[in-house]
Amino acid sequence: MKSLSATLVLLASCCTAQAQYNPWEQATSTYQAPAAAIGSYANGCLAGAKALPLAGEGYQVIRAQRHRFYGHPSLIAFISDYAKQLRNQGINNILIADMSMPRGGQFNYGHSSHQIGLDVDIWLRLEDDLLVTKQLASPYAVSVVDKKNLVVNKNTWKDEHKTMLKVAAQDERVARIFINPIIKQQLCDERETGDEWLQKIRPWWGHSSHMHVRLVCPVGDTQCNNQKPIAKGHGCDELSWWKEQLAKTPTFSKPQKPKPLKTKPLPCEPLIKSLQAKQQN
Repeated sequence: MKSLSATLVLLASCCTAQAQYNPWEQATSTYQAPAAAIGSYANGCLAGAKALPLAGEGYQVIRAQRHRFYGHPSLIAFISDYAKQLRNQGINNILIADMSMPRGGQFNYGHSSHQIGLDVDIWLRLEDDLLVTKQLASPYAVSVVDKKNLVVNKNTWKDEHKTMLKVAAQDERVARIFINPIIKQQLCDERETGDEWLQKIRPWWGHSSHMHVRLVCPVGDTQCNNQKPIAKGHGCDELSWWKEQLAKTPTFSKPQKPKPLKTKPLPCEPLIKSLQAKQQN
């Protein structure tokens, strides 16, 4: 009986492992081809990805052990340009978090998007000094939102955060920036005439310790699907709904389960087939 029970447990664990197998998470190499963002931000893949150098002028990559520092060449260029711009404005070292995996595709946990190499999370933790190896591998986040009172945390929210958001939003390569609704409210409270860049600042759940920057599809990437254009206007008039939702949302979170794999666009098939061939050799 004990032997039978052990066998059943083993079979169950094997089935669970099979059910959760995600080939995109197994990729350790890029797909050698001309750069192409294929599909949509939340269902696609990435050919010809480039790895962001783990340190550059004005930035460092955190949690590199996750292998999520890959992107379309246009994203690599944006991050480099953006960090240099911020450095010229006195923000010396931004922390780059999740981008995409070597071949893009779906994450088991966390992100629904970040699949085609055009998304990047940039932490709101401000650091003048470079982090050392141990700190980079296991960094702590800094929230700028007072979730209890639904306002920005005056101890952690700085003028530099507004600068970070504004500089990114004014870049024509940027489609939208996801941020906590409370942060958007703060920006709206400080709004001045001509602040059209606020249109790109999009309120979303979470995002209290990082900004999620999304680029438009690069010119010539015919298999890349842009999102619908953002409605005209600064978007400050939609925040009352968000505040109501945040006020009644419980603070606890359920344990995450691996997300079911989506059927990928057909042009993603070669990326997986070549990966599987490598794994079999």
